Amino acid sequence: MKKVATALAGLSLVFVSACGSAGNNTDTAAKEANAGSPAVTEAAAATTAAPEKAVKLRIYAQYSDDDTKLPYDYAVAELKKEMPNVELELEVQAQDDGQKLKTYAATGNLPDIYQAGTDIINTFKKSGNILELDKFADLYDFKSKMYPSTMNTLISEDGHIYAYPYAGNEFMLLYYNKELFEKNNVKVPTTYDELMTAVQTFNKAGITPLSLFAKEKWPTVALYDVFATRTEPQGILKLQSGEASPSDPAYKQATDELYKLIQAGLLPKGATNLNFDQAASLFYEGKAAMFLNGQWEIATSTEKLGDKVGWMYFPAADAASYEKNKYAFVGGGNPGGYAVNPDTKDPELAAKVAAFISLKYAEFKYTERGNPLVATKVDKPIVKEYPPMMKQLSEDISKITSTTAFDWGLSDAKFKAAIEDATQVLMTGGYSVDEFIKDVTKAIPNGK
Repeated sequence: MKKVATALAGLSLVFVSACGSAGNNTDTAAKEANAGSPAVTEAAAATTAAPEKAVKLRIYAQYSDDDTKLPYDYAVAELKKEMPNVELELEVQAQDDGQKLKTYAATGNLPDIYQAGTDIINTFKKSGNILELDKFADLYDFKSKMYPSTMNTLISEDGHIYAYPYAGNEFMLLYYNKELFEKNNVKVPTTYDELMTAVQTFNKAGITPLSLFAKEKWPTVALYDVFATRTEPQGILKLQSGEASPSDPAYKQATDELYKLIQAGLLPKGATNLNFDQAASLFYEGKAAMFLNGQWEIATSTEKLGDKVGWMYFPAADAASYEKNKYAFVGGGNPGGYAVNPDTKDPELAAKVAAFISLKYAEFKYTERGNPLVATKVDKPIVKEYPPMMKQLSEDISKITSTTAFDWGLSDAKFKAAIEDATQVLMTGGYSVDEFIKDVTKAIPNGK
């Protein structure tokens, strides 16, 4: 009986309370209609401003020097403004070719977010330790912020996205000594005929036309790719995939032209015995008119030669080909950036953080570190002026129509070895076009 009485009493209290609340609501509504209710307004504001639940995410990233620490710190500071409830717990990436990260994956201790290159991406795809990010590609309009020429750093070979990139492509550039060209009345070449004239003129003047450290094989592959991409922009990549053959007209023409120029004295004697220091010295000392190297050479060449140095677009078979493939650059990059652990508690949040960090990391490198070679577009001005050659390159990045790959980015080991050996021997001048075509053809898929 006591239980029943208690229950009835409780119901009565609820009923009275409900009636009282209804009356209060009516009164409050009337008051709000006349003068507003500060108490209710404050309560609503408090509810709206309630902080989101704090979240801590583990992140495994590079953090060893100014080039990695400063952009990371900037990105984290910006994240605090965007997502104040998110705290990143940084673990500094070990310089061990990914071994520690692979161990984490094997033991189920993978961080929520981690930096991944092509090797990690390919390994973790097989083991299921990396989140496919296709459905999160539009976070912060990430995909639309990519340059057309840097999509290769976002999309993997299987067509999927596994990491948000911040680093863009790197490129081979053909540097030239403006003073030597002017003194010898040589036109900066745009066609193979003009390049041949330059080679002949410089040789007569006792100047090496093009310095190349051909003791290393990757520069010889790059020089061949320079000629191949003037007609077929995909260059060595199309050979590696088996979609093209060295005997195809575009590639045969490239080999023919390069062979003729080598025979005419394009390179210094014993080029395949020259290391970087020796080849670079020829250029810095004014003994060579041109020098082939990556864009990382800009700083040193500017330091050594000042305003006497520039870089030119690669010459082509004729004026039409030159204009058509002017922005078909040699070099490139690979998929990589900030990836996400598929077992993280909130995959969408982790992906959102990874995308944001990548965008801000690139933003800092572009604006503060003087590096325009980033994967995504930055709409903020640079803090300091680039050197002239870097400024020219930065202005061209949005115009680049295609890239290929550096030698070290080739994924087919058999083809890589064959193209390295064949291009290096081609530089000696003692290797015929037919022999080159025959040896490279054997190494490509379906080659005979």
